[in-house]
Amino acid sequence: MANRTVGTARLVHGTDPQLLIETTFRQRIYESLYWKDQCFGLTITGVMEKAASLTCIGGCFGASRKPTEFLCLMLKLLQLQPDRQMVDVLIDQEDFKYLRALALLYFRLTEAPVEIYQKLEPLYRDFRKLRVRTEAGSFEIVHMDEFIDTLLHEKETCVVTLPVLTRRMALEDAGQLAPRISPLDNDDDSDCDS
Repeated sequence: MANRTVGTARLVHGTDPQLLIETTFRQRIYESLYWKDQCFGLTITGVMEKAASLTCIGGCFGASRKPTEFLCLMLKLLQLQPDRQMVDVLIDQEDFKYLRALALLYFRLTEAPVEIYQKLEPLYRDFRKLRVRTEAGSFEIVHMDEFIDTLLHEKETCVVTLPVLTRRMALEDAGQLAPRISPLDNDDDSDCDS
């Protein structure tokens, strides 16, 4: 089971879920000591325990482009393919921010656009700080809402190329999503009334 997707896994965007991480980075993960030592034979529960103890998010870093623990656990999640209900629980829990970030990236990679918008947009209210390991190996701080915005609007995060996401306006025009009402809109109205 070391480098194979579980036999019961469904195709994601028409392909094996592991292939959502580019070959170069996937090979670096397979060759990393963390993957061989900590991820071999992990179950979903083991991934959750390891993710709860993460201290940063990120892709690959340093001159040798070493994968972060976050990226290794993402690949393991893609291999194991937890059911939707479990992923929802991981996203909805508020105790472990890096576990939530891992589940959010997994959700963004594997789910349909309407579900992505419905699940991620309410989490713009999460302003906790996340440490990000940069390509140079240093650390930066981003907030969870910035990470969510990256998942919704950028083409790549943590060296993972994100699947194309249908624009929100197109989904609204098709009647699949209700127009988004920003909490800031309500604040402006109350300020004008007083």
